[in-house]
Amino acid sequence: MMPDGAVSTDSVEDADFDLELRLLLEAIHAKYCYDFRGYSFASMRRRMKQVLTALGCDTLSQVQDRVLRDRRVFSEVLQLLTVPFSEMFRDPPYFLSIREQVAPHLRTYPSIKVWIAGCSTGEELYSMAILLAEEGLLDRSLIYATDVNPEALLAAERGVYAFEQVRSFSANYQRSGGRRSLSDYYAAAYGGVAFDRSLRSRVVFADHSLATDSVFAEVHLVSCRNVLIYFNRALQSRAVGLFRDSLVHMGFLGLGMRETLRFSEHAGAFLDFVPEHRIYRRR
Repeated sequence: MMPDGAVSTDSVEDADFDLELRLLLEAIHAKYCYDFRGYSFASMRRRMKQVLTALGCDTLSQVQDRVLRDRRVFSEVLQLLTVPFSEMFRDPPYFLSIREQVAPHLRTYPSIKVWIAGCSTGEELYSMAILLAEEGLLDRSLIYATDVNPEALLAAERGVYAFEQVRSFSANYQRSGGRRSLSDYYAAAYGGVAFDRSLRSRVVFADHSLATDSVFAEVHLVSCRNVLIYFNRALQSRAVGLFRDSLVHMGFLGLGMRETLRFSEHAGAFLDFVPEHRIYRRR
């Protein structure tokens, strides 16, 4: 039992870690203009502990010193902070709903613009491109694939994935209503599989931060999945506001299965469309 008024060593260390974390995020913003200050603090804690291990540092103050003095170290930290787990056709019912319930509405437009926000290494991008191709929509679509991480964007543009990922990709594709074999869209290359270049012929890759950048286009569909869960409430609100302002009247917004508009200040701007699969429609 601790004496009255005593503070545990663990509590002090946690407080020091949190202070160092806030200082590091401020330093990254000041030096490199990447703003992680509105990201979920719990998520940042977890990821920064991975950074400590990866860099062999004992404290975040040591990380800050290295990040500020060496951009290559910052690039390594950026990968650890921004590249989440992803897979093609993740949450197949979502893509089945896009195919069966959203695509018929998109088909009424002479041309279509789609924004994949937070595209990471491209798995969702290629999923959407395949879906649009199978629905006869890709040739009249323009897809904006954006992310804050330039290395992730380069990986997305390459479209190369490990062999061991293909089995789960294929299973998800079939469950999402795929009409062919996923193997029709890729070939063995570079020690893995490379997706057909035709799938990215209608794609614009661009660096864009939901934390600091503004609306850049009017679009018919925004798909931003499993990104908002890493943001605090204020940054979630900012991002949803960008989506609202980007969408055409009655355009569509798709979120991840753990994300919702229910508590957003912008909830009134959207109608539930397929709420069980987190698809909404702009009023």
